[in-house]
Amino acid sequence: MQSVPHADETRGKSILHRIWYSIFRSPPLPVSELDRAQSVANNFFLHIHSAKVHERALRFKTTLGLGLMTFFTFIILVVTGILLMFYYVPTPEKAYDRMLDLRSAVFFGTFLRNMHRWSAHAMVLLALLHMMRVFLTGSHKSPREFNWVLGVFLLLLTLFMSFTGYLLPWDQLAYWAIVVGTAIAGYAPVVGDQVRFILLGDSQVGSEALLRFYVLHVAVLPTVLTLLIGWHFWRIRKDGGLARPREDLALAPAPAGTGSDNAPEDAPPEKEER
Repeated sequence: MQSVPHADETRGKSILHRIWYSIFRSPPLPVSELDRAQSVANNFFLHIHSAKVHERALRFKTTLGLGLMTFFTFIILVVTGILLMFYYVPTPEKAYDRMLDLRSAVFFGTFLRNMHRWSAHAMVLLALLHMMRVFLTGSHKSPREFNWVLGVFLLLLTLFMSFTGYLLPWDQLAYWAIVVGTAIAGYAPVVGDQVRFILLGDSQVGSEALLRFYVLHVAVLPTVLTLLIGWHFWRIRKDGGLARPREDLALAPAPAGTGSDNAPEDAPPEKEER
C-alpha cells in the first residue's frame, strides 16, 4: 500500500495536483508497475480485483465475457429503472396511464422503457449462459464451491427481479401472468398459501400486490443483488482470479482415489478449464 504523502511532497504543486492526491493518493497516470498496483489497491472501486492478473484470464475465449456482460446489463437496468421511477406511480388507477404517457408524451420514453425491458431479458439470458459456462468448464469446483452457490442465488434473484417487474405495467398480460405465477407458488407444500399471501397482500391481485411488487422490484431485490454481486466479485479475487495459469493446473495434485498414482510419469496432465 502506498503511504500517505507528507505535506512537503505536495507543497508547491498546483491546486488540481493537491486535490487529486488528497482523494486518490496516487498519480493520475501511473508509469511503473508499482504505481499501477498501488493505484488499484488504493481505489475503492478497483481494489476488489487483483492488482495483477494472468494473461490467460484476459483472453475472451476463457470466460466469453458473460459475467461482465451480465453485470453491465444490471447497471443499465439500474440507470433506466431510476429514470422510469420519475414517471411511474404504483397505483392501479395511474400505473397503466403512466405507461401510455411514456409512449406518447415523454421524450425518448418508448426508447427508455424498451431499453429497460430488453436489458432485463438479456440479463436473464446472460446469467443462464454464464452459469452454463462456469459449469461446463469446471470453474465451480474446488476452491470455488462457495462462489458457485453465490452465483446460484444471484441467478434466482435475477429471475425474481424479472418476475416482480412484470406486474408494474398493469396491463392484461401482466395481470394474468401474475395471477398464474402466484397461483403456482400457492401450490408449494406447507408454505404455499403463506408465500402467495406475502406476494399479493390479499386474496387476489390488486393495489396491495402492485405496491409490494414495486417495493421488491425497486428497493429490496436491487439492494440484495448489489451486495451479492460485490461479494461474488470479491470471492473471485480470493479464489485465484478468473482463470488459473496452465502451469498451476499441471502442478496441482490429483484428488485421492482417481488412479493417478498408476499413470506413467511422462503422461501429459489433464487439461482442465478454470
